[in-house]
Amino acid sequence: MNRRYCLITPCRNEEQYARRTLESVVKQSVAPSMWIIVDDGSKDSTPQILEEYANRYPFIRIIRRPDRGVRKVGPGVIEAFYEGYAAINTDDFEYICKFDLDLEIPPRYFEILMERMEQQPRLGTCSGKPYFPDPDTGELISEMCGDEMSVGMTKFYRTQCFEEIGGFVREVMWDGIDCHTCRMKGWLARSWDDADLRFLHLRAMGSSQKGMLTGRQRHGFGQYFMGTWFPYMVASAGFRMTRPPVVVGGLAMLWGYITSWARGLPKYDDTEFIRFLHAYQKRCLIVGKRKATEEIEQKILGSTH
Repeated sequence: MNRRYCLITPCRNEEQYARRTLESVVKQSVAPSMWIIVDDGSKDSTPQILEEYANRYPFIRIIRRPDRGVRKVGPGVIEAFYEGYAAINTDDFEYICKFDLDLEIPPRYFEILMERMEQQPRLGTCSGKPYFPDPDTGELISEMCGDEMSVGMTKFYRTQCFEEIGGFVREVMWDGIDCHTCRMKGWLARSWDDADLRFLHLRAMGSSQKGMLTGRQRHGFGQYFMGTWFPYMVASAGFRMTRPPVVVGGLAMLWGYITSWARGLPKYDDTEFIRFLHAYQKRCLIVGKRKATEEIEQKILGSTH
């Protein structure tokens, strides 16, 4: 089997987490063939840490971008990703992974993902599940990501699938649009909560550099941009009210959606995608997300036999 995979890592000011991430990758049972790290204008010691590891491991290559002055979450991350993507020949790799620099992954992480993709040829993107430490108790808390999505901080892709879906949209909800597009185009997306695939997200998802509530509000805008059906958004926000920060996190998501709508902000302009998304979300509210996803997947797998 061809197990050549390339990691592409956009990063900015990650000195607090970089070494733990770097160590967990270089200790993988199957090492990456290439690791492109795009330093997006770091002002802390991140560049020195990256240089140290690049000197020790020949598969690590660093690309430096000038400082734009601000941390540009969403589109800025994807712009940096694509600078790394442009630096490789995708024909050289069976798999591509957008991989963040604030993670600690188990030693067989990538080996297991590739094994599962070899077992299921229509599996286009996959990941493990993220956990973050409670700031008060240190207890690990699940970020509660759906099984039907690969998570944004470690998007492991079959290169063929990534190219067929047109890659990532350069906006906040890029990591939701891609998985829905996968299913729309006949690919499966998946994440698993297996012990060997659980990883530590050292910066909690949606926490934002300005705080958890700002991150949740930004997520609400992302759902609006993606075109999420409003009743589904209400249900989703209600579920998030049960997760830390309890109640206010879900309310912040809903506020982000409603204020984006009230301001008439632009949305993702793809009629076929919106039609597919709304049909899926309506079905989720009727039969549940698991059953709705299974119905789509059965059609995908049935069409390949």
